[in-house]
Amino acid sequence: MYEADFAQDPHASYRRMREQFGPLVPVDLAPGVPATLVVGYEAARHILGDPQRFPADPRRWQTTVPDTCSIRPMMEYRPNALRSAGAEHARYRAANTAALQTVDQHALRDHVEQVAARTISTFAAEGKADLLAQYAWPLAFNTLSHLLGCPDEVGRRIADGMSKIFDGVNASSGNQILAQAVADLVSLRRAHPGDDVTSRLLVHVARLNDNEMGQQLITLYGAGIEPLTNLITNTLLEMLTNPDFSGDLHAGDASVREALDTVLYRDPPLANFSMSYPPRPADVGGYLLPADEPVVISYAACNNDPDLGGRAPLGNRAHLAWGAGPHSCPASSHAYLIAEAAILHILDALPEMDLATRREDLTWRPGPFHRSLVTLPVTFPAI
Repeated sequence: MYEADFAQDPHASYRRMREQFGPLVPVDLAPGVPATLVVGYEAARHILGDPQRFPADPRRWQTTVPDTCSIRPMMEYRPNALRSAGAEHARYRAANTAALQTVDQHALRDHVEQVAARTISTFAAEGKADLLAQYAWPLAFNTLSHLLGCPDEVGRRIADGMSKIFDGVNASSGNQILAQAVADLVSLRRAHPGDDVTSRLLVHVARLNDNEMGQQLITLYGAGIEPLTNLITNTLLEMLTNPDFSGDLHAGDASVREALDTVLYRDPPLANFSMSYPPRPADVGGYLLPADEPVVISYAACNNDPDLGGRAPLGNRAHLAWGAGPHSCPASSHAYLIAEAAILHILDALPEMDLATRREDLTWRPGPFHRSLVTLPVTFPAI
């Protein structure tokens, strides 16, 4: 799952896996790091809804993995809602949910539109752009930094560290960069609180210490830069190349929502995630999963499980791209709003935009977790 061939055509790999092994597949996430990949929808729902047998706490597993392992920073224990279980998870989850619920959605949409307009103005006169590097990434970065009350300099270090962790390249260095940057943000907001998610986390009744605060921010940044960037770019690719959407780029909100749901169903930006670590051997539909070995949910494969009859149950919005159960994404509505506003704005600003290469010639970044393009080059009449 860490090789370039998998990244270029993961669905072919999922089909081969399913044919050979069924809904639960033995895989290597990195050289010498075995795991079980869940490619069956019903098995995934069962596992995601059973945190007692499938807790998200990796501490016993990570004792078997060297510090130098490329994916360890992505999967290791952190005192946050994503990598904890039981009462610890409930405490962190409550703090994050409370801080996110106070975000003004109308103000957030206005901010995204302002950032989108400024960002487009930096390349509109050139007649060409890489929508990943020049639009989706800076927009996601600026918006998340705005929500978290993070200065640009600190935010750039956070984004750099997070990118290294997602790619599994210099991941240990990325982990160190990330830890120092979020510590700096926590110190800043303790001294100078504002109207932002970080400041609200600091005053929550959970009374998070500095280390816990930093780890909550790592979760929020991890979910808010790389996956959001990929959701925007993957959906723009769909809008530009899928005949269901590309015929009329002015189809409006409904068409963009349909394209977003298609991407979240077919090629979610986090394709394989929701790791759990059963403390004892666990039977799932007659398959015995080893103790203390990661179980990873393939959102992409499960959404496209042929046992569902060729479509997601209850329509595309029943996909697993936001996870499910107690660890489902608490910021899914925010991410959806940001992506939709960003896409609508650029389609309105550059209505004659075209992909600058064939879709099949685009390159996807390798890695077991994300579904991410290297670039998304487009051309358009200069304005």
